[in-house]
Amino acid sequence: MAKGSSFLRRWIWVVLGLAVGLALVALLVANRQSPGQGEAARDVPTLSVIEVQPLELRLVARGHGVARAAESWRATANVGGRVVERHPELESGNILPEGTELLALDPTRYRLAIAEAEAELASLDAEKRQLDTEEENTRELLALERERLDLEEKELERVQRLADRGQISRSARDKQRRATVTQRQAVAKLENELALIPTRRKQLQARREQARTRREQAREDLADTRFEAPYDLRVGEVDIELHDRASPGQLLFRADSTESAEVEAHVPLPMLRRVVGGVADLEGAPGALDLQERVGLQALDAQVVLAGVRDVRWRGRVTRIASGLDPTTRTVRVVVTVDAPYEKAEPPERPVLQPGMYVRVRLSAPSPEPRLVVPASAVHDGAVYLATGEDRLERRPVTVAFEQDDLAVIADGLAPGDRVIVDDPVPAVDGMAVDPRHDEALEEELRRRAEGAGA
Repeated sequence: MAKGSSFLRRWIWVVLGLAVGLALVALLVANRQSPGQGEAARDVPTLSVIEVQPLELRLVARGHGVARAAESWRATANVGGRVVERHPELESGNILPEGTELLALDPTRYRLAIAEAEAELASLDAEKRQLDTEEENTRELLALERERLDLEEKELERVQRLADRGQISRSARDKQRRATVTQRQAVAKLENELALIPTRRKQLQARREQARTRREQAREDLADTRFEAPYDLRVGEVDIELHDRASPGQLLFRADSTESAEVEAHVPLPMLRRVVGGVADLEGAPGALDLQERVGLQALDAQVVLAGVRDVRWRGRVTRIASGLDPTTRTVRVVVTVDAPYEKAEPPERPVLQPGMYVRVRLSAPSPEPRLVVPASAVHDGAVYLATGEDRLERRPVTVAFEQDDLAVIADGLAPGDRVIVDDPVPAVDGMAVDPRHDEALEEELRRRAEGAGA
């Protein structure tokens, strides 16, 4: 009996446990609530979108370089001499106006050389006048001697006829012959003197030219003793002092023009080709090898910005493209000129564009036609996310022509009116439902950046 009652109690406990478990399950099922519409809506991500439209785009190329003066003067001594004058402001960094006399060497030697040459010219002029007088006198004497010779010749003929008839002696005839020959010699001598006068005149002219050359050389040397500012300049290094002796060929000082500065900017070739593509006249000069012959450099807008200080900038103009690529960086060397770099200077907030400053150069030109532009961050591995008309996410491959200023210019894959998702949804499942929100502020910012505003 005891064993039977114990077995019965175990089965009763098992049945009771099963009953309690079933009751709990039934209670949980009865109290279960289905998810509401609000919870389902919270699973649809809200994403910012922009509507793609063709935008006016300004193509940009950037480079860097070091500023330098467009024109520099290396004042070198052409003549030797002691420094007798030196402008008190001839010191490194000072700005001096055009026409300022900066330095003078001792001119005494060259003034004496001029005086000596002028004295020789005066002497040669006197010799020339004397030669002219001699020529005139010789011609008059020659005319008289020729008349006398004519008389002697006639007398000789008369004497010869008389001698042939035996009316005079031979000695009388010979005497007349000697007189005639003597007269012939006198005429010949005067004729020789006249023949030599042109040669003597040429010799005088040659000596005169030599004296003139020495005088002009002395005048040039005298002018080279004075150094006058050829333009408004800023003095650089000065290597001469008052009372020092300068030697021919010695560098005295350096100075830079303040009228303009230039930068030889190193610009990557693909960037430059993209910018000039909108202004290049490829059909106007089909045989032109020089890029400058095909590109209107004046159509390029250039800005020079002090590296590290965005607010300090100067407007420039592209004046030329240097020949060949830079051998180290393989970049194009574009020369940008800044006119009047000293104007509107307010140091230290706005310094002067001085030689040696490291600057960045921005070249830009309008695109020939509007382009489709999206933020570069909206492109994911060659594709963009779109919001379809049914508010579904669509992953669409695109072709990016190039990127510029965090903008991606789309060449293929998008059409005007497409809604591009500018957020980065995670996960991004093709076809999933999205809640697009139109970001008009970003569209306006995109337009401004495409036009180059604030760059």
